[in-house]
Amino acid sequence: MKEVVLDQDLTLFFSPHFPIKKTKKPNFKHIAVVGIGGNIGDVKKRFESVYRYFLKDRRFYILQTSPILKNPPFGYLEQKDFLNAILVLQTSMSANELLKNLLHVEKLQKRQRSFKNAPRSLDLDIIFYDNLNLKTKNLTIPHPCWRDRVSVVLPLSFID
Repeated sequence: MKEVVLDQDLTLFFSPHFPIKKTKKPNFKHIAVVGIGGNIGDVKKRFESVYRYFLKDRRFYILQTSPILKNPPFGYLEQKDFLNAILVLQTSMSANELLKNLLHVEKLQKRQRSFKNAPRSLDLDIIFYDNLNLKTKNLTIPHPCWRDRVSVVLPLSFID
C-alpha cells in the first residue's frame, strides 16, 4: 500500500481498490456517495471487505472510490486516528433502502454504537444521493456538516 504524508495529521493510502474509477453503467437509476470510516481493528482490511461486498451485490455498481485518508478524530478526541474514504455507488435502491442496506453491512462487520463520535470499527454514511435534499427522522441528505469534515472533503476531492 502506497502512503503519501500530507502533513503531521493527514496521510493518504493508495491500494488496488482505493482509489478506482470505472465507466458509468446505464442500468442503475441513482448515484450515491457513501462515506466509509473506522478506527478500531484492521480498518484497511475491513474497507476491502466492504468493497468486496458491494462488488458482489448485483444491486450495486462501484463507480469510484477515493484513496484512504488517515485523519484525527473530531468530537470525542480521546481515541485513535480514523481512516476514511468515499465510495460512489450506482444503485436502483431508494435512499431509505440504501440506508437499510448500509446498516446491514455495518452489522455484518460487527459495528457497535456506544455514543456519538465514539471509536468504531465501521461507519457507513450517505453523503449525497443524486441531487436529493431530504430531512427525516432517520435520514438527512446531504449528510449534515459534510463540508466541515476533512474526513469527507479531502477524499471527495479525488472524486469526479
